[in-house]
Amino acid sequence: MRAATLRGVEAVPVDVEVAVGSGVPGFSVVGMADASVQESRERVRSALRACGFVMPPSKVVVNLAPGSLRKTGSGFDLPIAVGILVATGQVDPQFAQGRLLAGELSLEGEVRPVAGLLAYALCARDAGCDLLCAEASDGFVRIEGVRRLSIRSLSEFRRGEFALAPEIASPPASPPADFGDIAGHEMAKRALQIAAAGRHGVIMVGPPGSGKTMLASRMPSILPPLSQDEALQTALVHSVAGEDPAPALAGVRPFRSPHHTASSAGLIGGGSPLRPGEISMAHNGVLFLDELPEFRPSVLQGMRQPLESGRVVITRADGNVVFPARFTLVAASNPCPCGYLGDPERQCACTIPQIRSYQARVGGPLMDRIDLRIDVRRIPPGEVLNAGGGTSSAKLREDVLRAREFASWRRTVDAEGRDALAGESGAAELVRACRLSEDDESFYEDVARSNHMSGRAIMRTLAVARTVADMEEARCVGRRHLCEALAFRLHDGEGS
Repeated sequence: MRAATLRGVEAVPVDVEVAVGSGVPGFSVVGMADASVQESRERVRSALRACGFVMPPSKVVVNLAPGSLRKTGSGFDLPIAVGILVATGQVDPQFAQGRLLAGELSLEGEVRPVAGLLAYALCARDAGCDLLCAEASDGFVRIEGVRRLSIRSLSEFRRGEFALAPEIASPPASPPADFGDIAGHEMAKRALQIAAAGRHGVIMVGPPGSGKTMLASRMPSILPPLSQDEALQTALVHSVAGEDPAPALAGVRPFRSPHHTASSAGLIGGGSPLRPGEISMAHNGVLFLDELPEFRPSVLQGMRQPLESGRVVITRADGNVVFPARFTLVAASNPCPCGYLGDPERQCACTIPQIRSYQARVGGPLMDRIDLRIDVRRIPPGEVLNAGGGTSSAKLREDVLRAREFASWRRTVDAEGRDALAGESGAAELVRACRLSEDDESFYEDVARSNHMSGRAIMRTLAVARTVADMEEARCVGRRHLCEALAFRLHDGEGS
């Protein structure tokens, strides 16, 4: 029997071999099967009897090959049961030929869908076979190159006739909240616009009720829709996690906002079996961390490597598992525990040690990886009542799309002479793409030196300046682009 197991965001093919022979009666599963697979023995026994089949009273050995690969999940119930039926001659082997089986069995023999059906479908497509599984409650999203057959009960293998699984069109996306609903905050909107254009991280600091969460929740409204490849990558992560992949396949970028009590496994990924975390669920979308200092420092520091590489590598005894995690980070924080440090209307009640301890919870290494920092102040009541009069998402989105299109064109033009750049690092390519004049380069060096900017801060600020120039469709980064990028980076005189 052909089956598969989930590893990361991929379904890896597995062969289910069944041997029924003489010996002490028993039912064993071998081949690096975890507890969820071992439990399938009882479900398979009960399902076979409930459907009128006979469980052989002799020794039954199920081997899941390759033996070096750990197998997880209840999706092996169906292929194991069918393997036993074929080995004992109770069903025709042709009924399972050329098909990849995935499904969990109830004690009555009903077949239930399992997480990761999209990954199973892609695995079946690559193997050149059909996917036989339970019908999802909301149907299947269309995937080219694979035929999906639905099965409701194990008893359907008596006839071996399976209907095509119903497919649904991607549902229309509901319109996201609009920035036009927020009056004022033009500087914060500008920072989010730059972040969207260049995929930069941004943190907003301000007192309670200043609008940080409202601003962050509207970030998806200025992002371009997912490309076909991005949609499939994002949908795979959601399918493996047991969530609906249809919005991602429809081009909707994910927006994830985990609570600050999230564990390391919940935010970064992990657990047993391995599951993608929130940063992977936000792949190709936005990850919003509200009340950033309230997250546990150990959890936040786990984000440092994914922010650089765009992926999470989780190491276990049986090898490494990789989850994609290329997201735009948007964070919000109060300036102090009470939230009113620097507020002109309310006095802060925190002591200096409390303020320093609170701000140190985020950590310098993580802050060094956040490109844009903006103070968000409460707006006057008159402007609050003028809701709907702010800059709209449509206007902000135009500049984001124009910047991305220009950046793509610029990279294409620069690639024509890339032979001279062979072997150069990404940093060298970024410096070359900025085309700084001697005066501007000297100015930038002086500012970086006087503000003690780290090497990472220097390059990431330069990348922000390159994005600002792209928004103006400028080939060269000028002094005004550098100054705007530095204004968003340097905060309270700190450059690192």
